[in-house]
Amino acid sequence: MSTGAPAEDIRDTRLADALGERYLSYALSTIMSRSLPDVRDGLKPVHRRLLYAMRQLKLNPGTGFKKCARIVGDVMGKYHPHGDQAIYDAMVRLAQEFAQRYPLVDGQGNFGNIDGDNAAAMRYTEARLTEVAHALLDGIDENAVDFRATYDGEEEEPAVLPAAFPNLLANGAQGIAVGMATAIPPHNVGELCDALLHLVRHPNATLEKLVDLVPGPDFPTGGVLVESRDGVAEAYRTGRGSFRIRARWTVEKLRLGMFQIVVTEIPYQVQKARLLEKIAELLEARKLPFLADVRDESTDEVRLVLEPRNRGLDPDSMMEQLFRLTDLETRFGLNLNVLDADNTPRVMSLREALTAYLDHRHVVLTRRTEHRLEKIARRLEILEGFLVAYLNLDEVIRIIREEDEPKREMMRRFGLSDLQAESILNMRLRQLRKLEEIEIRAEHAKLTAEKTDLEDLLADPQRRWARIAEQISETRARFGGKTELGRRRTEIGQPPSAVVVPLDSMIEREPVTVLCSEKGWVRALKGHVENVANLKYKEGDRERFVIRCETTDKLLIFATNGRFYTLGVDRLPGGRGMGEPVRLMVDLPNEHDIAAVLVHKPGRELLIAAFSGRGFRVAEDEVVAQTRSGRQVMTLGGVDRARICRPVAGDSVAVIGKNRKLLVFAVDEIPVMARGRGVILQKYRDGGLSDLKVFGHADGLTWSLGGRTRTETDLTAWIGKRAQSGRLPPNGFPKSNRFG
Repeated sequence: MSTGAPAEDIRDTRLADALGERYLSYALSTIMSRSLPDVRDGLKPVHRRLLYAMRQLKLNPGTGFKKCARIVGDVMGKYHPHGDQAIYDAMVRLAQEFAQRYPLVDGQGNFGNIDGDNAAAMRYTEARLTEVAHALLDGIDENAVDFRATYDGEEEEPAVLPAAFPNLLANGAQGIAVGMATAIPPHNVGELCDALLHLVRHPNATLEKLVDLVPGPDFPTGGVLVESRDGVAEAYRTGRGSFRIRARWTVEKLRLGMFQIVVTEIPYQVQKARLLEKIAELLEARKLPFLADVRDESTDEVRLVLEPRNRGLDPDSMMEQLFRLTDLETRFGLNLNVLDADNTPRVMSLREALTAYLDHRHVVLTRRTEHRLEKIARRLEILEGFLVAYLNLDEVIRIIREEDEPKREMMRRFGLSDLQAESILNMRLRQLRKLEEIEIRAEHAKLTAEKTDLEDLLADPQRRWARIAEQISETRARFGGKTELGRRRTEIGQPPSAVVVPLDSMIEREPVTVLCSEKGWVRALKGHVENVANLKYKEGDRERFVIRCETTDKLLIFATNGRFYTLGVDRLPGGRGMGEPVRLMVDLPNEHDIAAVLVHKPGRELLIAAFSGRGFRVAEDEVVAQTRSGRQVMTLGGVDRARICRPVAGDSVAVIGKNRKLLVFAVDEIPVMARGRGVILQKYRDGGLSDLKVFGHADGLTWSLGGRTRTETDLTAWIGKRAQSGRLPPNGFPKSNRFG
């Protein structure tokens, strides 16, 4: 069995060094050849190769379309050795009007939609270049830019496009490289051209003036920019920041005073179908109590209809809540990280990006002028040879007919160059007529004048910048200004008020009666029901808590685990059935029960106590939970459980234990705490806390017995200090040891 030749050039190296070197090469390749756009033409390599390949296929505007599969095949085979699907996806994005402010590809067929649906397969779709893409390629055959060898060395591709269109800022770009990323929103080309013209005339223009001319992004999907001017200016100054975008909406009046809200434009890069799903999910979860329904009536234009629950709601407040909870409001980041003319990645300000584009256009103008001068010089050389031939026509004819090497003889005889002699030999007989000589002399004079003008242009910087300004003005007239393509789509709006609209304001205020059973099943009945004795419960269950409140209220649920849970009354099930278990609506463990249910009143104090007789006061605002898991307030030891929660509505506290001992003391003896075990309210040898009541000492202590209420005003025998044992209650106190 034969073996191959031994490997040569084997070098010992540390694994860390080898990995570092290779990862650095990968990172640089990703940054410069894949993810970051060039500041000059605003394109990544894949996009540049796509446009160049389409031009090579003569897919210019106004010509016929070709299958996308053909285009992708050419790009992959000649210029971009990556997957065909990745190339096609990049091409599809260049054709999507909702993704590109100024599409570079004119697509025919299904190229996806704003709902997030994918484009059809490349074998079904066709494409050609748009006028904008044609402007980007204008002058590419006139030595305007450098070319480099393709990956296989068989062909050449442009390193950058001439870019007679400010594509970087007009269409924006997004990409993630290794250790860096870019995010550039699209802008209005008319405003960009105004800023470029101002920079040409005033190279030291301030950023504030540029922000006056470019007040913010202009997204293809429209919407309203609600970022403050200071925020926009700071983002453009540093090249980093974000822009706040909101959907555009209107109110449509209906019969009987009703109305509906119609959303006509949604934020950039928000999928309409996903947005509808999110609104529907919130509606089902009862987090949008002001909304009755949402439906999609979109055709070619976006139309989302939002129906309010009643006609008394405020549309502005409704939309403020939707902006907070859904993608009807988004933020688009700005990270102007691009490759500069030296192929170095860096973050630029708006002014630096515009200046870099102008510098590129200056280089392109210079190179195209020099290229034209070379063409003119060659043509003038040929024309001068023709004129020599006309002056010596008989001798030229004789040399051609009689000499063995007529080219060399003409060069010797008349002092012609090789190019001139070759051109004379290639002349047709019809060109020997007198009229042709006149035309050649006219062309020679015209080209000589053009040569003088171009040489003057190269020698005069002011003329060059004036020519660039003319080109920018032509671009503005062609793609911006009053054209439909150039119309600003994103409205510059005012920043929203910092005042947060409470959700309660969006809920219709109606009286309800909340019933919570012994086993924790809760439901809400319309109106304040007075007679609840005849209401039915599940078998083995019975009435426990009856709370008369309104739909805008919140319930505070105090459980035996020492946690407070918050539940909006509007989220409770209706009274048609038996309700739903509270523990399913909040994260209440199965081993714990409900100890108390109260209507939340901001600013109030609560007195909470456990079976052990320990307790403390707590501010009600401190216990309102923002999550389903509730807020832990009382720390319980051993088998102790939270038992009682009472509003502090008096100056005295009456505590009675299982041992039937009653103790009365001042509320001020109980400290206010945020959480903990609390202090001893009443001392027990056996048993624990049975009940407590907060009352006004001057009004006396009351309790219920047999449907009647009794009041004891002389409490001298039971008044003591906190943590004492107390004495037996007055005669007639309930055997249940509860105040009722």
